[in-house]
Amino acid sequence: MEEIEHKYIEVNGLKLHIAEIGSGSSPVVVFLHGFPEIWYSWRYQMLAVAKAGYRAIAPDFRGYGLSDQPTQPEKTTFLDLTNDLLALLDALNISKVFLVGKDFGSFVVSYFSILHKERVSGFIVMGVPFLPPKPLEFKQGLPEGFYISRFGVPGRAEADFGRLDAKTVVRNVYILFSRSELPIANEDQEIMDIVQPSTPLPPWFSEEDLTAYGALYENSGFRTALQVPYRSLHEQVNITDPTVHVPALFIKGETDYFLKFPGIEDYISSGVLKSLVPNLQIVNLPEGTHFVQEQLPNEVNQLVLEFLSKNSKLQ
Repeated sequence: MEEIEHKYIEVNGLKLHIAEIGSGSSPVVVFLHGFPEIWYSWRYQMLAVAKAGYRAIAPDFRGYGLSDQPTQPEKTTFLDLTNDLLALLDALNISKVFLVGKDFGSFVVSYFSILHKERVSGFIVMGVPFLPPKPLEFKQGLPEGFYISRFGVPGRAEADFGRLDAKTVVRNVYILFSRSELPIANEDQEIMDIVQPSTPLPPWFSEEDLTAYGALYENSGFRTALQVPYRSLHEQVNITDPTVHVPALFIKGETDYFLKFPGIEDYISSGVLKSLVPNLQIVNLPEGTHFVQEQLPNEVNQLVLEFLSKNSKLQ
């Protein structure tokens, strides 16, 4: 991955780290990570789209990885990340982009595609479908030990994570989120205790990968990462029309634990999602987990490149 370049761009008073590869005159694809991910989670896709002639950019969100921490992490919102993306594109003189989002990065794709329609050529989401800005009630009907409930309590996750080094926290979350069941702790245990030290990493996630993630989270810590997404899920944004008409693709892993969140399967299959994104294609990957882009890079790369080829003017 030596071909990938790294630089810092100042936006909204913060220096954001971006990874970049590809020609400056080519159509631009911006990759937006989730948690516990970082720019590195897009390594396979960045190389593939650059080889196909596109320009790939993957930022670390504010407070993540090598990007600056906001002055008040506990007040960071999804709208802040959306505004950072707009400022980043302006700073790089990029008028229009394809967006690719994973996990809560899909929230940012959704916000941006609604608020700045004129800047988006199309989008791809994975792990989480397009969701318009509204208070989310993922915790309804789930036990107190549900990980989002636990991570949402100020101080509790900090104490839980604080018993371990950053690398072990990332290891545990990757193991939990690659399973098909929802991460739920018993009353007498913390989320980090669900994973035993002897539990192996997913076969597609190497020790080298874990070391790379661990170093980046060692740098940033988890203060902002716990705020966005987990403590910003009730954020409200004044949206008059949440419909987005650009070409879109949802790559869905059939074994993704997120599909077991209350209401999600119905939202996807009932027609509500399609009514908000009329030009949406949904592709199911039968073996896919929450981390499809790292687990099945060849399949995902092919889908991404087919989408870009169909919807871009790359000669």
